[in-house]
Amino acid sequence: MHVEHHPLIKDFPELRDALHQLRTGDAHFARQADDYEDLDKRICRIEAGNEVLADDALLLLKQERVSLKDELAQRLKQVAV
Repeated sequence: MHVEHHPLIKDFPELRDALHQLRTGDAHFARQADDYEDLDKRICRIEAGNEVLADDALLLLKQERVSLKDELAQRLKQVAV
């Protein structure tokens, strides 16, 4: 089964410069972006069957990923303006 990662750069290619600027100049954003990437990788491992987690717990992780991505996207768009 193919499991697709959702890295920020892939989802927001038009915001590449803002992403780089925030990752290098904003420690809070960088930490959140790292947390997002780690969470995305964990979800992919679970979906690929390399890690076991109950369906309800996986759903919570996916909701957390969406929420975190929304926060990051909002900050990216503020900087890109």
